[in-house]
Amino acid sequence: MDILKDVTIGQLLKDAVNKYGKKEAIVYSNENIRYTYAEFYEETSKIAKGLMKLGIQKGEHIAIWATNVPEWLLLQYASARIGAVLVTINTSYQSSELEYLLKQSDTTTLFSISGFKGTSYIDIINTICHHKLIDSMPGKLHLDHLPYLKNVIYIGENPSPDGMMNWKDLVTLGDDVSDTVLLHREQSLDPTDVINMQYTSGTTGFPKGVMLTHHNIVNNGHLVARSMKLSAEDRLCIPVPFFHCFGCVLGSLACVSVGATMVPIIEFNPELVLETIEKERCTGLHGVPTMFIAELNHEKFSNYNLSTLRTGIMAGSNCPIEVMKKLINEMGMTDITIAYGQTESSPVITQTTTTDSLERRVNSVGKAHPHVEVKIVDPVTGSEVPRGHQGELCTRGYLVMKGYYKMPDATYEAIDTKGWLHTGDLATMDEDGYVRITGRLKDMIIRGGENVYPREIEEFLYQHDSVLDVQVVGVPDEKYGEKVAACIKVKEGHSITSEDIRSFCTGKLAYYKIPEYFIFVDDYPMTASGKIQKFKLREQASEWISQTAKTV
Repeated sequence: MDILKDVTIGQLLKDAVNKYGKKEAIVYSNENIRYTYAEFYEETSKIAKGLMKLGIQKGEHIAIWATNVPEWLLLQYASARIGAVLVTINTSYQSSELEYLLKQSDTTTLFSISGFKGTSYIDIINTICHHKLIDSMPGKLHLDHLPYLKNVIYIGENPSPDGMMNWKDLVTLGDDVSDTVLLHREQSLDPTDVINMQYTSGTTGFPKGVMLTHHNIVNNGHLVARSMKLSAEDRLCIPVPFFHCFGCVLGSLACVSVGATMVPIIEFNPELVLETIEKERCTGLHGVPTMFIAELNHEKFSNYNLSTLRTGIMAGSNCPIEVMKKLINEMGMTDITIAYGQTESSPVITQTTTTDSLERRVNSVGKAHPHVEVKIVDPVTGSEVPRGHQGELCTRGYLVMKGYYKMPDATYEAIDTKGWLHTGDLATMDEDGYVRITGRLKDMIIRGGENVYPREIEEFLYQHDSVLDVQVVGVPDEKYGEKVAACIKVKEGHSITSEDIRSFCTGKLAYYKIPEYFIFVDDYPMTASGKIQKFKLREQASEWISQTAKTV
């Protein structure tokens, strides 16, 4: 068994440079940007010095609001090298969410691109700064409601908006900071220091700042790479967002831990992913199920040569069995793995391996990583349940977060006195230690006293030839407490009715599991990291049902 690494992120990168200095570290294929490990390290040194010249101290919180641009990766490693805590911002946030995060996190410096998907980040920043930024000198911002925020730094080719420093200026700002001064700062850091803060994605409610240390995420990235047999020979396509653990740990840190090449996609586009895999001869690909579904169903899918693909990770939400089979059979990802976890656990708790059977990879989320404890407990009594019985999954080990920032009560609720993180996920574990996620404690539907688990119904409905995607939720009902609703996306060119689906279920599912409502949708409410927000979907389904006022 590998021993845990006792290094900072900066040291991890330095070790990679010593071993793989001339190898490509980062390739932005569409933008024609390429860095070897040695070149990337040199660029992070410039940014680290610029941050120090700006006055950024060890433990200070700086935030980035951007897609997977090259500056994101540079800042990830530069900030880690000086001990600044990188606060990652969801690219889909709007004004109230951004203002909450900046205030709650005590962020002093905000890095931002101009905008994303029609949303102007610059307009939002000016709005929450009460338009005082326009009249401020860069670095001299003073706001009563955001007392910590002093700097806003613009990432982009255009001239910086008023009151903002430009990224290029930051690069040159540290020209007179010596290598010795930077080294002294690096030597003052400890692997147990908090270095990354990510806000929970909001699938169940309001975001909380998850404090993660070097030790947490360096080791999680390394063990993820180990499970998927990632090596210095691999080239990993990363279309998942860096602001989420999937991108910055399972993607970025996993690659650096073994000297693999990162091939990021700035904004997800299924055809661009396929094109990049072919052009750069990628051997690995990460994605959430919705991304893989979009790639597999793209009209030009068969035009691209994906023969170099071997490994990768599907994670982020329930992994449909049929999609998994297609990835292996149609994309050639014979070694694809399934990873399960959450931000609070750095994030991966369990993962399948490349040698697990197809059955294991489609019916489980694998076994606990090395150095990780997992148990399944009765949610009511807290007692461990027998193998094969359902309960709440709990985990303990190096991977558990330090806590929620400035939320001791929420931290106490999530991590018990013996160090176990309570995930809120329902699961079973078989005799060999393989885990199957059966739902969320809060997603469980109770219909007339019967417990209904959405995952079971979703997996069944995926088998219908016309169903592209399906999400099952509970909706309020006066008589039964809750009823079952299935929100279905239909495959292009297919036509289907509620009665068709009902007939498909009859005789195969217990009566109380057959959805009372079938709602055909074009899209689901999503977080920017690709997770479906079931609490919003429940609200939408309930509203639709109240408007139609009848069972379909």
